[in-house]
Amino acid sequence: MIKHRKLGKMNYSEIMVRHGELSTKGKNRMRFINKLKKNIQDVLAPFPAITVRSDRDRTHVYLNGTDYQPIIEALKLVFGIQALSPVYKVDKSVPVLVETVQNIMTSLYHEGLTFKIASKRSDHQFELDSRELNNLLGGAVFEVLPNIQAQMKHPDVTLKVEIRDEAAYIYYEEIKGAGGLPVGTSGKGMLMLSGGIDSPVAGYLALKRGLDIEAVHFASPPYTSPGALAKAQNLTRRLTRFGGNIQFIEVPFTEIQEEIKNKAPEAYLMTLTRRFMMRITDAIREQRHALVIVNGESLGQVASQTLESMQAINAVTSTPIIRPVVTMDKLEIIEMAQAIDTFDISIQPFEDCCTIFAPDRPKTNPKLGNAEKYEERFDIDGLVQRAVSGIVVTEITPEIVNDEVDSLIEDLL
Repeated sequence: MIKHRKLGKMNYSEIMVRHGELSTKGKNRMRFINKLKKNIQDVLAPFPAITVRSDRDRTHVYLNGTDYQPIIEALKLVFGIQALSPVYKVDKSVPVLVETVQNIMTSLYHEGLTFKIASKRSDHQFELDSRELNNLLGGAVFEVLPNIQAQMKHPDVTLKVEIRDEAAYIYYEEIKGAGGLPVGTSGKGMLMLSGGIDSPVAGYLALKRGLDIEAVHFASPPYTSPGALAKAQNLTRRLTRFGGNIQFIEVPFTEIQEEIKNKAPEAYLMTLTRRFMMRITDAIREQRHALVIVNGESLGQVASQTLESMQAINAVTSTPIIRPVVTMDKLEIIEMAQAIDTFDISIQPFEDCCTIFAPDRPKTNPKLGNAEKYEERFDIDGLVQRAVSGIVVTEITPEIVNDEVDSLIEDLL
């Protein structure tokens, strides 16, 4: 890995973004690229000077005086990006190119360093073709560094020089991107976001495959606190870093939880609660034109996640349910939560809907027939309809500033 050094008064002018799997997407290519461009604009919204332009092969993020390091850090997380390079923009004159290349290579040089120059000319009016430019600039490097070695295959530094219509661009660093598909290119799904460790990781993995997620969170005031709601919104904000703004949907769930507590046997509280959550999420999905439900269930981890429980809960819908962490161990999920920076928020001690009326011994093998029999005691359609009509939708953006949600959590802790 080449150490980064800024040159004298030279500043980077742009970050060049290479597209990932997009290159394989035939006719849909421009749709994917435009989606990636919009996601980059959303993620970089806290940096107002930035402008973004995309073409078939690359996306250019123009810095316009903004410090490049926070932009690189933000872009490294955005799905659909294969690699990033900070770029110097210079005049298209041979003396300027020679001086710049000499400065860059001198700043990078250490004993034993190997290099090559790779030039590309899209402006065919330019006085030298790419082969002549390679020879000239390579010679210029030897003038100032007589002991440096040129190497055509796998050199330590490949200094790339592009002559475009408007200017010349020089870069040598290639930073790995997040890969995956741009968020929103695979359709839309509803993420059931509790506030625990697993559901944000499930959301992250769904985003990686291009799914545009909306976060559905069940709140039961006064049993659940404003802190639990703020925590779920904060988790959602963490997920916006991978592909831009996310709609956060708060569902009023108090009436249903009280009904279940009053009318159902304790062993089935959890099963019936989750069946209602699934019905409501499915109704919201239909209303908001999404195609799938995503949740953080991991097989056998807790009583609601045995196969018997999953089957009894799943039976209320025919909508496909994606469970990205279903085969992962808890430790693997925790490691991923730490890597994506959601773990510390997830473990804040606020009760959510899944824990407030949790029975001591929930049924680990509930029978579907029993669940359906106990539900005859409820006005299912009325309860679901009231919950769906009471939803509150908030757009969560990748704010960098300390906002109301952060302040509220700090006050509550």
